[in-house]
Amino acid sequence: MKRLGTLDASWLAVESEDTPMHVGNLQIFSLPDDAPETFLRDLLDRMKADFELAPPWCYKLVYTSFLGRLIAPAWKSDKTIDLDYHVRHSALPRPGSERELGILVSRLHSNPLDFARPLWECHIIEGLEQNRFALYTKMHHSMIDGISGVRLLQRVLSTNPAETNMLPPWSVRPQQTRARRTDREASVPAAFSQALEALRIQADMAPRLVGAMNRLVNSVRHPNDDLTAPFTGPRSILNKRVTGQRRLATQHYQLDRLKALTKTTYASLNDIVLYLCGTALRRFLIEQKSLPDTSLTAGIPVNIRPADDQGTGTAISFMIATLATNEADPITRLNTIKTSTRRAKEHLQKLPRSALNQYTMLLMSPYILQLMSGLGGRMRPVFNVTISNVPGPEKPLYYEGAKLEAMYPVSLIAHGGALNITCLSYAGSLNFGFTGCRDTLPSMQRLAVYTGEALDELEALMAPKTAKPATRRKTTKKK
Repeated sequence: MKRLGTLDASWLAVESEDTPMHVGNLQIFSLPDDAPETFLRDLLDRMKADFELAPPWCYKLVYTSFLGRLIAPAWKSDKTIDLDYHVRHSALPRPGSERELGILVSRLHSNPLDFARPLWECHIIEGLEQNRFALYTKMHHSMIDGISGVRLLQRVLSTNPAETNMLPPWSVRPQQTRARRTDREASVPAAFSQALEALRIQADMAPRLVGAMNRLVNSVRHPNDDLTAPFTGPRSILNKRVTGQRRLATQHYQLDRLKALTKTTYASLNDIVLYLCGTALRRFLIEQKSLPDTSLTAGIPVNIRPADDQGTGTAISFMIATLATNEADPITRLNTIKTSTRRAKEHLQKLPRSALNQYTMLLMSPYILQLMSGLGGRMRPVFNVTISNVPGPEKPLYYEGAKLEAMYPVSLIAHGGALNITCLSYAGSLNFGFTGCRDTLPSMQRLAVYTGEALDELEALMAPKTAKPATRRKTTKKK
């Protein structure tokens, strides 16, 4: 057995019927030109063949009750996994549109995982127009975060379009890396040893953590500091209670367009993403007649996993930044976001890496307590919306000769946060996944459209003004 880390276990603690804590990934493939009619059926048969399952796909909870998950969360290897349950085949009515695909994935993402089994499902979806199919995979957030999830699915893919007889994702073992503290054996001595080590780290890092918390408190007292603190965002329609039904919307942009804007605006790619989201949310809320007078804030996950760490589990910290939704002028909005993210980065960089886990738990504990106490969506939110940007593969990838055309993240939401926006880069594109509550946020799909219009608007504002050609004055010769 293996014990779960504190942050991983927290996703189990806040699981409920209305707030399932799984995340997903939607991959769209184009069939090979010479693919037979039975290509997907054959692919499914190979995936379900008698392969040995690798971690974390083989893990299931030792204690599946809520009390067991809360008090003694631990994984054990399941030797009798029913792949017919975990790997499923669906079809759209041909020719299925991307809208119909989004409706199906929204329905699949709304269903909670079975805690008596390993916490994952994989759905092969055929019938997509233009000779394409989709692969939708979901796993519980206690097993993976965004970065590790992308790496997990990327391991099985190849840059060689001619490669065949490839392993399914759940049979590819991770590269050997240094052991993580959260992977220790789930025994009483191991738990005691880890608790002592955690206390020692807490004692060593206490002055740094106190300093970080004081900076956040001071930023509330002195708003001109530009450091955005928790609980400073307003209550909005994004921050109500949610139900269990989800809705997915997607958008796709070329990275070259966004990177060109980073140069003309002297902003980072994350700044541009936040600007597009903030501008879209401002327009959406104006149409709903519910734009708050003060700006919405964004919780931004930050990867703290070492580059050589191929492990799974959660390894993130958080920044909080303003979205400047109260600013009517686009350029002022962008500059405000740039200043806010710069201060948030400076704040986080003052902490040593060894203190980031403790800082994250301190920062996120009010959020977790809101959910566990039932106060989520009933009081001021820690931040208004989660927006993350996950780096993905840079080169085109293939599976059994089928080209991966796009990847879209499908994330989780909770009480007090009815919208999640996650971006995932792949092969020169940036793919937005908007995950929202079907009942709390009607017409959420408009947000995807509005980010595109915000991009067009910013490009127009930043385009160099075309100078009018000088006109030559006519002169008359003196006679």
